[in-house]
Amino acid sequence: MTWLRRLLPPLVLLGLAALGFLWFLHEVSAAPAEPARRTGGIVVLTGGAGRVEAGLALLEAGAAPRLLVSGAAPRLTLAELARANQRAPAALAGRVDLGHAAATTTGNAAETAAWARARGIDSLRVVTADYHMPRAMLELRRAMPNVTLLPHPVPIPGLPFARRAWLLTLEYAKLGAAFTGLAALLPAREAASR
Repeated sequence: MTWLRRLLPPLVLLGLAALGFLWFLHEVSAAPAEPARRTGGIVVLTGGAGRVEAGLALLEAGAAPRLLVSGAAPRLTLAELARANQRAPAALAGRVDLGHAAATTTGNAAETAAWARARGIDSLRVVTADYHMPRAMLELRRAMPNVTLLPHPVPIPGLPFARRAWLLTLEYAKLGAAFTGLAALLPAREAASR
């Protein structure tokens, strides 16, 4: 009976972690929220393929009047971004802003909050990788509690199962760190894995 008392707390924690992971997988597989709803802005959190293209497509479809690319490379210009995404720079001028300050998801949230506040934006469509969306939404909600946030996850097609499983596991651990306030212990530059 003593062995059961010792084993019970770790089993309960393991069970809670497993339930949390199931919730996380559900959130990761969610479709974009309210796709027809127009918002005050769009934010793309950089760090992976397809995100900027998805944000630009939303902007062109009239989902919002402005777009922020948060965490853009320090020397990236709007003209370079336009060319890399087969767009005319003039078509993006005055509609797309590049945020160069963010290097982490917490940094994305701070950069986005400042951008939205400066423009009086009260609703945002959030574009990032599907596996990154739960943590991104957590950090953005903390930074902007009064802004309506609509997730627009970008799936990563063709990712081998082992790589996807690793990304999901790593991201779930990062979500746990962010939820508990331990995100400050994450490396300063996480862009390659977010």
